Amino acid sequence: MKTLDRLLLGSGLLIPLWLLAGVWLTAHAYPGYDHLQQAMSQLGAAGSPTQHWSPWVNNFPLAVLFALFAWGLARRWRGSKLALLSAGLVLLHGIGSLGTGWFPCDQGCAPAQPSTSQQLHNLSGLLMFLSLTLANGLWAWLGSRLAGSRALALFSLGCVVLAIATVALMGQAAQSGQLFGLYQRLNYGVSVLWIASLAWTSLRKPAAPALRMAVI
Repeated sequence: MKTLDRLLLGSGLLIPLWLLAGVWLTAHAYPGYDHLQQAMSQLGAAGSPTQHWSPWVNNFPLAVLFALFAWGLARRWRGSKLALLSAGLVLLHGIGSLGTGWFPCDQGCAPAQPSTSQQLHNLSGLLMFLSLTLANGLWAWLGSRLAGSRALALFSLGCVVLAIATVALMGQAAQSGQLFGLYQRLNYGVSVLWIASLAWTSLRKPAAPALRMAVI
């Protein structure tokens, strides 16, 4: 495997670490911020103490990392159309991350009458969820058939189930006003750990030539 491919795929391993460090650092500069109750988007919300630099620590660098990983994924598994589709979905996720940073949510992130910026922020967030969940679902199929890793296939399937379950819990928490931050972190944490597992497998596992034609 070429050095460029390793660097591009390695960006996927960096994503969860960057997310953890970026959110922690930004929250540390936000007096009274509660990780269990508050959405991560509130770190960059209009009027927040960290509004102007949170996107530069979190959303924008993560968008770049997702784009680089998508490129690496497309190069690594270019023999499979479904794998290329998954790479495109990961790229869309990066674009969504860019959108959530470029269009900050309103103060509190849940206004009765959302601004245009809030609406675009919400659409970007929806794009992030749908794109990565669909990519995850593809690798529940491709994991064993293309990468020869039953563990990746099962982990991908489990992550899809957890992502859907936690987004449902996020909806309930938004109504009750309790533990939204916790469920959001579980939801996105599962997704970025899946990205890291896909990166790790892509770096270590050879493609399965005999099976590749069955999935393109």
